[in-house]
Amino acid sequence: MLSDLYIAGDSPLHRAPPGRKLLALFVLCTLVFLLSHWAVLSLAVALVVFGYARAGLAPRHAVAALRPAVPVLALIFVVQLWLAGPSQAAFVALRLACLLAAAALVTSTTRASEFIEGILAGLKHAPGWVPKDKIALAMSLVWRFIPLVRGIFDEVREAQHARGQGRNLRALLVPMVVRTLKSADEIAEAIEARSLPER
Repeated sequence: MLSDLYIAGDSPLHRAPPGRKLLALFVLCTLVFLLSHWAVLSLAVALVVFGYARAGLAPRHAVAALRPAVPVLALIFVVQLWLAGPSQAAFVALRLACLLAAAALVTSTTRASEFIEGILAGLKHAPGWVPKDKIALAMSLVWRFIPLVRGIFDEVREAQHARGQGRNLRALLVPMVVRTLKSADEIAEAIEARSLPER
């Protein structure tokens, strides 16, 4: 079942227009990558922490958002540790974690419907040949597919851990990929059955 990433609330972040939040996220990501300095990263982390507090979200929400990315972050840390040393490894891993948490903050305070409406509003001045509905549909699927994949990951990980194969990467990835592809096929069949109208 497709679910929304939105966490109900009435904070200023929840009420802010989706376009402004996405623009702020874009600016934050750009600055953090262009200005590779600990001071800039520390400020970005402080802003993200303040954002979670301002939105009334608990630390567990940030932890839950980052949990699926922990294996990737660990791998990046190990590679950077080998290539560039501990300081650079910590910087790169923390920077990615900060940006993931910032993106999760936006998704947690924005309903999928608001996000899609914002995209359509931004495309209203696009040329007629631009497939506005299809772009909105694609973004909606991405938006809703993220929690689906995360749920599959958690279920498969728990099942393999119960079988004593929690550290077996192949035993985790193979069923996860199979179930994800099966879900994607079911969604594609549902979309084809409803036949999205052309504009």
